[in-house]
Amino acid sequence: MKQAFCRFIYHTLLGWKAKVSVPDFDKCIICAAPHTTNWDLFIGKLFIGAVGRESGFLMKKEWFFFPLGPIFRWMGGIPVHRSKRTSMVEQIIEKVKQSDKFHLAITPEGTRSANPEWKKGFYYIALGAQIPIVLIGIDYEKKCITADKYLYPSGDIEKDMREIKLYFKDFKGKHPEKFDLGKI
Repeated sequence: MKQAFCRFIYHTLLGWKAKVSVPDFDKCIICAAPHTTNWDLFIGKLFIGAVGRESGFLMKKEWFFFPLGPIFRWMGGIPVHRSKRTSMVEQIIEKVKQSDKFHLAITPEGTRSANPEWKKGFYYIALGAQIPIVLIGIDYEKKCITADKYLYPSGDIEKDMREIKLYFKDFKGKHPEKFDLGKI
């Protein structure tokens, strides 16, 4: 029922397409980009539901006020306290290890503004938990979300981040000027 509802909204009402060829891993980190608008969350959640998969997501804690906080938590949201130095990576690694299934979507830019210095927490979570990183590209120009590449982190972060960034080079966010791959 949920999948049919998401498909109807995603495909029929909004006119978006989905290209998915990656396996449905029991555990993975989803690296989703470009992230240039708040609409990415809703389009992304509809996409995940339409293809019959599940995923939680990280979001800055400031969005978890009433009445949005309970809604975002229900949708799988995990608040991030960006001003504090916490062991979020280690906490998530432990959660992954304790779970039979675990899917978490993270936007590597960490903001909707142009940021050439991508956050690397998603990489360290996948490396520490020994799970794949599924790359999901959001393309507003083509109205298509693509999930056709994944990788297991090798430990060579420079090499792996270059491969990850190159994957996203042809995707167009809602506001392309707000997407910056940085040095690759």
